[in-house]
Amino acid sequence: MKSYKVKISDAALLDIQEATDWYNERLPKLGSRFQKNVRQQINTLKNSADGHSIRYSNVRCTLVNKFPFLIHFIIDEENQVLEIFAIIHTSRNPKIWEQRTKNV
Repeated sequence: MKSYKVKISDAALLDIQEATDWYNERLPKLGSRFQKNVRQQINTLKNSADGHSIRYSNVRCTLVNKFPFLIHFIIDEENQVLEIFAIIHTSRNPKIWEQRTKNV
């Protein structure tokens, strides 16, 4: 089984922080639960990234458990790196993804 190193972009880290802040404003500790679920999903991806289908271009996505957010990532097979560049709410405009992929 392949195991990938994970690289998370600054933009994706900001996505996590903004969502965490938003959830914490609604309900104390909900942001912590969101972060925990994101971490769990990323840890799962380390060993199963290539099992996720390509959504657009060479970008793959996976849903965060119990939260309406998609983790957008690409796989660098040559270096065995999983690059996460966005963690975006499922209702957001897809143009955000296109802008981010230009930097990947």
